[in-house]
Amino acid sequence: EADEPRRVCVGAAVYVYDHETRELAKRLLNEHHGHSDLSIASLHVHLDESTCLEVSLLRGPKGEVEHFGRHLIAERGVRYGELVIVPASASKTPAASGGSPTAR
Repeated sequence: EADEPRRVCVGAAVYVYDHETRELAKRLLNEHHGHSDLSIASLHVHLDESTCLEVSLLRGPKGEVEHFGRHLIAERGVRYGELVIVPASASKTPAASGGSPTAR
């Protein structure tokens, strides 16, 4: 559809990186602050002494979420990354709310 890039979605950018890569953690943090309109939450996990995994939850127009998510994953020093996009309307389905439409 023509309005697809403007349709609101939720995205999860999952990436693994070496925290010893020069300024990478700082660059990633600055990117999140610079996109506070899209960045709704993040989880940071230390996998070992030098490897970190982050999950960044994003929400906004699909085109902007895709661009920002792919930008995070493409940062020099990120070893692995995936971006999952879900239409925001999908969050209103019974499966997403834990079963029945009245479950919360």
